[in-house]
Amino acid sequence: MRRLIRPLEALDAARGNLLPWAPVFLSLGIGPYFLLPTEPGGLVWGAVLVAFLAAMAMSLRGPLLLRVPAMAVALVAAGFALSVWRANAVSAPVLSFRYYGPVEGRIVDIDRSFSDQPRITLDELVLSRTSPDRTPGLVRVALHDDAESAGLQPGMRVILTAHLSPPDGPVAPGGFDFQRLAWFSGLGGVGYSRTPVLELQPPDHSLWLAAFRVRMWLSEGMQKAIGGQSGAFAAALMTGDRSAVNAATNDALRNSNLSHLISISGLHMGLLSGFVFGALRYGLALVPPLALRLNTKKLAAAVALVAATLYLILAGPDVATRRAWVMVTVMLVAVLADRRAISLRSVAIAALVLLAIEPESLVEPGFQMSFGATVALIVTFGPWAKMQERIPRLLRPAAMLILSSLAAGTATAPIAAVHFNRIAEYGLIANFAAVPIMGLIVMPAGVIAAVLAPVGLAGPALWAMGLGTTLILQVAEYVAAMDGAVRAVPTPPAVVLPLLGLGGVSAFIARPIWLRAGGATLAAAAFALWVGAERPALLIAGDGGLVGVMGEGGRILSKPKGGGFIAKNWLEDDGDAALQDAAFARGGAPVRRGEWQGHFGDRPIYHLTGKTAPDRAVALCATAAPGTMVVLNGDWPEGADRHACEVFDQTRLRQTGALAFSHAGEGTEIVTAKAVAGTRLWNSRAADERRRLAAAQ
Repeated sequence: MRRLIRPLEALDAARGNLLPWAPVFLSLGIGPYFLLPTEPGGLVWGAVLVAFLAAMAMSLRGPLLLRVPAMAVALVAAGFALSVWRANAVSAPVLSFRYYGPVEGRIVDIDRSFSDQPRITLDELVLSRTSPDRTPGLVRVALHDDAESAGLQPGMRVILTAHLSPPDGPVAPGGFDFQRLAWFSGLGGVGYSRTPVLELQPPDHSLWLAAFRVRMWLSEGMQKAIGGQSGAFAAALMTGDRSAVNAATNDALRNSNLSHLISISGLHMGLLSGFVFGALRYGLALVPPLALRLNTKKLAAAVALVAATLYLILAGPDVATRRAWVMVTVMLVAVLADRRAISLRSVAIAALVLLAIEPESLVEPGFQMSFGATVALIVTFGPWAKMQERIPRLLRPAAMLILSSLAAGTATAPIAAVHFNRIAEYGLIANFAAVPIMGLIVMPAGVIAAVLAPVGLAGPALWAMGLGTTLILQVAEYVAAMDGAVRAVPTPPAVVLPLLGLGGVSAFIARPIWLRAGGATLAAAAFALWVGAERPALLIAGDGGLVGVMGEGGRILSKPKGGGFIAKNWLEDDGDAALQDAAFARGGAPVRRGEWQGHFGDRPIYHLTGKTAPDRAVALCATAAPGTMVVLNGDWPEGADRHACEVFDQTRLRQTGALAFSHAGEGTEIVTAKAVAGTRLWNSRAADERRRLAAAQ
């Protein structure tokens, strides 16, 4: 009994230092919700409610030794309940069929697509022959070229002819779930248009779009003043408008591990508020009458908080920007309350606020990387404060920069590798060169330009900003062009990231040495599982449009082009840096146009596409060897004999989604995308609607 009491006594004694663990236990309730195969029913809800109430009662009125464990249970239950509430609160219509026709709506966002095309997001939609209760709240449409987006402004009501479809599910079982992201973003349909965008009404004057219009106006002005990709990059940094940043620039930033510079996040918000705070505080110190009568530290914190809030409004309510604002706000409020601004407690409070408002943030790479880097920096700079006196004063800034880049890079590299299947080998070098330019030139010049713009004196500051962004892009391009700059890594099993997260948190913030050792062991186990993981031997796209067979030299694709997004994701998940046409050239046999033959083990597999594919499939199966696999980008003719073929046509694939085949002993293990994704709010309603329409016909 005493063995059980001792840990409880230790927990009770350490109660004042346990706040950093609060978001960890809240996350232990959020995470399982997103892993469930189905939405929780009333029985689960009741159990969670009872557990929460009982745990809260115990934490407030129970025995002292049980109050800390009870609060941990309450946080877990609260995390689960918050996730369920949030998923239902954002509920909105999702397009349940493929639509082609006129699309009328108001522009609420302008950006660029995966294929580097201009893209607009519309709300207040009107779709032909579609009732309002089935019309999505938001749709996103990729345009044909930049000429189509010229002159478009936020708030403008437009009409165009577009192809729309429901958000797609994972391109492979267990892959990235765009349907879930779209659900929490309120996006009910995606598509493209090859027709002109016609203006129906000029931009409205609603208050919430005013900041968007100012943002685009400032972005356009900065691009004209600076020019080229340097201007586009500067506009993205200061306004959040990335629509002018082309694919080549994005690739260079990504391959040099500098892509975090283009997304307004904690670095930008911290640099901006830090510059305002420092400039005001030290500026007031130069005026003795004010410095002696005012609390310059708190005044500077208050002004920096206003600046950060204006930056949030200007840059738009992007997830990363909101997250950065919350973190900076917590730290500045800590200064106003005479508390330590940068500590694990302030980071924990910021995480609690974000997870309570948007529980889905937990599964997003931005949240994981932001807090991973912040915690790593705080933990690292504790020892740094003690040892910096041993380093010559002139070398301290460089040493601090190297240490911070190493700490943040080490913490975020595994997370980035899990989500993006790549490791930038020379990212430390690139950050060492680019981050000082960002902090010393770009952000200060941006703040000064914003202050001087109303009086028409922003020119010199914009020139300096353009110089800084040009230097950063040159660093990115140079590092990205180095041999071996990027190393592709395969996607790990789903359990790896949670193990890494829990292990990393325990190793970083735990105090008992045995708990830190346990965290390190968990992280090591995660890496071991990652290294030993095997990729599927055969992948079939959910629409039957692409097949990928694993060969000795990597995955062999059935088409050199077409289905590019799926091909890119498959190859990246394999840790394969090859392009689609190169993967096609690895093997297989293009029999004729629209027909490809490969092998899955000792079984022949055919991929047939095109209008005549169903008839060709019937003829092929009439003479095929037993066990032949046929993937058909169409429906099998009704009543036709399949003979000895195993057919995967669109009728079958609509029920399963993408398929993954793996060798399991002497047999084959088949995993379907829909079985892995489960029946959740974000993927079940459109499917239910499709079944209802099919039954009605």
